[in-house]
Amino acid sequence: VQLQACGGGLVQAGGSLRLSCARSRRAFNQHAMGWFRQAPGKEREFVAAISRNGYNTRYADSNKGRFVISRDNARNTVALQMNSLKSEDTAVYYCASKYARLMDIVQVTADGYSFWGQGTLVTVSS
Repeated sequence: VQLQACGGGLVQAGGSLRLSCARSRRAFNQHAMGWFRQAPGKEREFVAAISRNGYNTRYADSNKGRFVISRDNARNTVALQMNSLKSEDTAVYYCASKYARLMDIVQVTADGYSFWGQGTLVTVSS
């Protein structure tokens, strides 16, 4: 299984970026998906998660109201729309997936995920 994340880059504070992550194998719609990030010198932290069916989502308090996670099961992709970016959002962003037996499960802890992408760097200049 491969997860390929893209969409990172350099943006000014207040700007927007859209990250996308594609899963290479079939049965994408059987996997809950999540985004995490890791800033230099810091632990990896939860950003957002979405259930198999896309109906349930969770966000870290730090980005509620600014970030939106979504998925397209027909295209095996999950996206993270990031708005009103701040310098503290600078990090490498990772997508992750886990098999979920139930349609509406969201996973907010990193240790629950089985597969990880390679990460895409987001740099927000102030």
